[in-house]
Amino acid sequence: MITGERDLSELAQRVGRLLEARRLRLTTAESCTGGWIAKVLTDVPGCSRWFDRGLVTYSNAAKVELLDVPSRTLTAYGAVSQEVAVAMARGALTRGAAEVSVAVTGIAGPEGGTPAKPVGLVWLAWYRAGTVPVTEGTHFQGEREGIRRQAVAAALQGLIELLR
Repeated sequence: MITGERDLSELAQRVGRLLEARRLRLTTAESCTGGWIAKVLTDVPGCSRWFDRGLVTYSNAAKVELLDVPSRTLTAYGAVSQEVAVAMARGALTRGAAEVSVAVTGIAGPEGGTPAKPVGLVWLAWYRAGTVPVTEGTHFQGEREGIRRQAVAAALQGLIELLR
């Protein structure tokens, strides 16, 4: 279990080593994590060799404008959905100069949850150019900070699995 910044830092360093070894660059597309994934990754010295950019697209308008998420996808499935996470991951690659992306969208709370989409629901998508996106929907427990931290850790762990 990820318990602190040190754990996130260790995961970020592993992601960086894998990206650098494969000569790949990464772009992040974040909603509920608010740039935390990009922050942890850019804390790693030398990250400019493998980190392209981070896009924080908290609003639906930003998802459409910056990531080309189709408005009809947002209307049909809602911002917190597998379909939107995939569209965000794809859009991050088309808007950046990277070969790998990670996207996250969720409900960190304490408000905003519904019975169908409760607080703690997070969708993640990992995408490597030329492959099929990998997605995961998870329901994290805890308060806002803990949900966001768990989402960051899951995003990093998913990158490690994608790059192995």
